Amino acid sequence: MQDEHISSAFDRDLETVQALIMKMGGMVEEAILNAAISLESRDEELAEKVRAGDKAIDALEEQIDEDTARIIALRAPTAIDLRVILTVMKIASNLERIGDYAKNMAKRTTVLSQLTPINGAAASLRRMARETERMLRDALDAYIQRDEKLALEVIARDHDVDQMYNALFREFLTFMMEDPRNITPCMHLHFIAKNTERMGDHVTNIAEQVVYLVTGSFPEESRLKSDKTSVDPETSQVE
Repeated sequence: MQDEHISSAFDRDLETVQALIMKMGGMVEEAILNAAISLESRDEELAEKVRAGDKAIDALEEQIDEDTARIIALRAPTAIDLRVILTVMKIASNLERIGDYAKNMAKRTTVLSQLTPINGAAASLRRMARETERMLRDALDAYIQRDEKLALEVIARDHDVDQMYNALFREFLTFMMEDPRNITPCMHLHFIAKNTERMGDHVTNIAEQVVYLVTGSFPEESRLKSDKTSVDPETSQVE
């Protein structure tokens, strides 16, 4: 009877944490889309909304960390249950990083709104961001449904995001060579593209965690990155 009570309490606690994960995921999805829309429309007010909203995303990650630590301390979870809790913590961490990249995109939108636009770049970045957001939505669905197949599909789609990034990188180089006045806006656009590509990496991490949760092991084949550049946007953030 005592074991049943502990199991029931654990299930309730886990449901609460999973609800927070889905709430956090929804906020991150919205941040990605709003950051991309603000870039294309040069909407500084919407960009500021994304930047301000990142604090709420960070706060949710902290709450999830606290709740999962409390569950481990109070419920003494079994090995399988512990795997669920660790997956939740990993997903929250990746969501927080994706939110940071969306915030960085919004920061650069404010700068780019004062510069000469680069033809077609914002629309291309919006498409790339939209694909990343869809991947995230599917990765979270895979987690809730414990769907290994869907998670593996998300992992495979990261290649498409990498290809979009590589195409944009080449475009920006062409624009910069054609006219030196394009160098500054193209550099900012490149970092936005790189941030979006890194979002895809973190979404893929989430999908890999789902595979681990369902099967007990990570996907056998390591991801082969299609991104051939080496610039890390985390070292080039706009304050």
